[in-house]
Amino acid sequence: MLQALALPADLTLRGGQVALRRAEMGDLHALMRLLSDDPISAARGDVDADADQDAYASGLSRIIADASNELIVAVDAHRRVIAMLQLTAIPGVARRGSTRLLVEAVRVAGDHRSAGLGSAMMRWVTEVAAPACGATLVQLTSDRQRHDAHRFYLRLGFVDSHVGFKYHVAGSVMT
Repeated sequence: MLQALALPADLTLRGGQVALRRAEMGDLHALMRLLSDDPISAARGDVDADADQDAYASGLSRIIADASNELIVAVDAHRRVIAMLQLTAIPGVARRGSTRLLVEAVRVAGDHRSAGLGSAMMRWVTEVAAPACGATLVQLTSDRQRHDAHRFYLRLGFVDSHVGFKYHVAGSVMT
């Protein structure tokens, strides 16, 4: 876990407040629901199926145990998980030894989209989390099909400056 992050943290939205906190194993089903609620993730095999619970639990356990990673959830006033994102601090030699903060798996529950939660979470990443982690650059990747997400990130000041590539390892089942 990224110890430098002061969590929990409150975010003020148009419709009230949400709290950001570290994900816990008890959040597993809510995380699985957020992933399966996304059509692109669901097409890759992220479905809320009991048969896959062990795989998701293993991934969450590894993130929680890793000092360079953090899975953050947003919870509403009823303590329901309504959004998530993963942060990974990547130390580097390039850019004069700078640290990058990688943002992945940004998901907001369908009934909470377009309410400012995603924007508030990403502002927290750039204004609070990145400086706390000593990062000089926040970067993310976004599936080519996510046109709305691309507009969202551009509106927040991100620049689409690079092209990403993937290589699927033989025997892997994820796409």
